[in-house]
Amino acid sequence: MTQSKNTFAIILLTSLFFLWGFAHNLDPILIPHLKRSFTLSNVQATLVDTAVYAAYFLMAIPAGMIMKRFGYKTGIITGLLLFSVGSFLFIPAANTQLYSFFLVALFIIACGLAILETVANPYMTVLGDSTHAEQRLNFAQSFNGFATMIAPFVGTELILIQSHSDSQLATMTEAARKAALAAEASSVKIPYLVLGTVLLLIAIAFSFTKLPDVQSNEAEASKGSIFKTLRHPQLAWGVVAQFFYVGAQTCVLSLFVLYAPHAAGITEKSAGHFASLCGLAFLIGRFVGTFLMKYFKSNSLLAVYAVINVFLSIVAVYAHGYVAIYTVIAIAFFMSIMFPTIFALGIKGLGADREFGSSLIIMSIVGGAIIPRFYGYISDAYNNIQMGYYVPAVCFAVIAFFGWRGHRVKVSKTEMLQHAEF
Repeated sequence: MTQSKNTFAIILLTSLFFLWGFAHNLDPILIPHLKRSFTLSNVQATLVDTAVYAAYFLMAIPAGMIMKRFGYKTGIITGLLLFSVGSFLFIPAANTQLYSFFLVALFIIACGLAILETVANPYMTVLGDSTHAEQRLNFAQSFNGFATMIAPFVGTELILIQSHSDSQLATMTEAARKAALAAEASSVKIPYLVLGTVLLLIAIAFSFTKLPDVQSNEAEASKGSIFKTLRHPQLAWGVVAQFFYVGAQTCVLSLFVLYAPHAAGITEKSAGHFASLCGLAFLIGRFVGTFLMKYFKSNSLLAVYAVINVFLSIVAVYAHGYVAIYTVIAIAFFMSIMFPTIFALGIKGLGADREFGSSLIIMSIVGGAIIPRFYGYISDAYNNIQMGYYVPAVCFAVIAFFGWRGHRVKVSKTEMLQHAEF
């Protein structure tokens, strides 16, 4: 594999990091939009995240099998096609005005994203020097951070449209109110039609592109059950840490547009614009973190960032006004390196178990479906969405432990003997 081929492959892969970041960061706009359109509670609104992250749990293992059996390229194209189909389904979902249809469309999109992330993350770590794997993956994930910045702004302007105020809706008949909310819900059609078309074109482009083949050869192929790869302690802890990280990220970013109006007394549209600042902080954090990894161990940086976020999450419970908003923006900054760093540390040293290890870490993204439900229950129980921030505080504490001790690679006696024979 030549360096030039690696460079071109890295550029193509980086575009995928942007695309799935864009899709994920439309969800914080969809949640308040659908909550208003269908008059949902906080718990019901978090079903958006449940639909998305449940797909990761169900598709991660099939994605790993596709990657191991057919290669990285087939996995990428399959993921892009599912991503595109789910985007197109937003049009009939808006036409039928069924919340369940929107959830199905989001589930199919997430199936595509699960395959893309299962393939692209480990592929990025092996396209180059293994000693710089965490740094390289953080750099690619920086473009995911770029999407985190611009997607909320685009979504706010194109989707979060309110033709009628709450007071106007209150004066309408039930039929008129439903018709008005239905018209607002239809604002999702054009953005998702464009997204689906772009994805289809990119899938076609990938089909005509030759990518470097870095699959493990058959002599090294992993034997046995996918779950036997959990014998690697760094992978087992990586799965746990990623579960709690994605849960925390979902609580912070997906529910921001619900959190900010309560904590700071601003409108949902203003909150949508501030969500873009969360994305900017996330993006800057990725670049800063990638730079700092030249001088500090990635696990140490991860642990320090996680401890900082434990304290910031507690502040987010009690802060008000713009202090609360900027506290959450700071949390976004320190979250920035967590996903790629946990991923790279979790699959480090797995060798032929890399593909299955990747599947298990992607499967753990189901934390984004489960943990926000606890956030929603606590918020509804206290009638205060800020109280939910105790949930991400606990999540960041788990991540801090992974960075401190859980990431350590241990070689079994059997593996030591095998290496000694050579």
